[in-house]
Amino acid sequence: MSTSPKLLAEQTIFPILFALSFSHLLNDTIQSLIPAIYPIIKDSYHLSFSQIGLITLTFQMAASLFQPFVGLYTDKKPQPYSLATGMSFTLIGLITLSQSSNFYSILLAVALIGIGSSIFHPEASRMAHAASGGKRGLAQSVFQLGGNAGSSLGPLLAAWIIVPHGQFSVIWFSLIALLAILVLTYVGNWYKGYLIRLREGAKIQSQAIITNLPKKKVIMAVVILLVLIFSKYFYMASLTSYFTFYMIQKFDVSVQTSQIYLFVFLFSVAAGTLIGGPIGDKIGRKYVIWGSILGTAPFSLLLPHANLFWTGILIVPIGMILASAFSAILVYAQELIPGKVGLVAGLFFGFAFGMGGIGSALLGKLADSTSITYVFNVCAFLPLIGLITGFLPNIINPKK
Repeated sequence: MSTSPKLLAEQTIFPILFALSFSHLLNDTIQSLIPAIYPIIKDSYHLSFSQIGLITLTFQMAASLFQPFVGLYTDKKPQPYSLATGMSFTLIGLITLSQSSNFYSILLAVALIGIGSSIFHPEASRMAHAASGGKRGLAQSVFQLGGNAGSSLGPLLAAWIIVPHGQFSVIWFSLIALLAILVLTYVGNWYKGYLIRLREGAKIQSQAIITNLPKKKVIMAVVILLVLIFSKYFYMASLTSYFTFYMIQKFDVSVQTSQIYLFVFLFSVAAGTLIGGPIGDKIGRKYVIWGSILGTAPFSLLLPHANLFWTGILIVPIGMILASAFSAILVYAQELIPGKVGLVAGLFFGFAFGMGGIGSALLGKLADSTSITYVFNVCAFLPLIGLITGFLPNIINPKK
């Protein structure tokens, strides 16, 4: 049965969105193992916080630098099976990580996982856009939900499997990569058929929102969005890379207990992911961005002064509120620059990964020269940068 190009554009294809979300879950579960095993490799190889930061920087830079180029290329020449190819790099990286015996082999392993991620995100975002049926915010939120849920699983899996059984047990997670390759091959088959049906039919009228904004305003808006990504991912880096050390140092909890607190934070991020996209579809993405970044500030400012009980409470709203930003930021940027879905996805995913990596490296250096507690006191002010959201122009959906 053939589907007309017009119907392809108007239908939200949930099986594909769920498959992309599930593969994003598998991809980010693997990625989240990297910071989750930091306490283990720090002791095993006598690493400093600066070296821990360099591991994150290597992974994040490998995951970020290629993404805009992948997005630009696939905007011109879509590659249905590039997702499965990217996951193959991740698979090789996992096997290498399980066998690593020194700091430099760990760097190589995380770089391979990062390259896999850089191939995965831009084209997966394009496919989510293609399957959205015009509900772009919803589609990106469903896609991001899988990634954030996967990120939350890493610390738990590390606590249950890697901490008791050691670094070599990382190799068991290659089964997750193999499953992801199968799912992504299925998605690639659908996308290949989607592209063929589009070519056979009449060209679909663009669903892009025409902003009619001057080029200078568009550039200014993109710069503001990138600054907001900076504030979000620098703050996220402090939590994902160093929250376990913070909990161990400040409250004298075990490594496994600290992983559970990290899971609570990352699960809160996953739970909050679905909020931003659909609400942005209804009321406008600018308001979601404003509430998400700036709304985190009261809780982040309280966190360094909280006891163990309140720390466990505060990380929940921090994760949920902060999580709603990225889908709204990404779709807002795609509406600013219509027709460049892959490029924009690559730029923003890449910049997010890059800021996370640079943030982790700089914060690790700061932790070595001061303390983990000092790092969390400084980072608490980053969400206040959300005030600049007020300078973003309004984009009005003509369907309303």
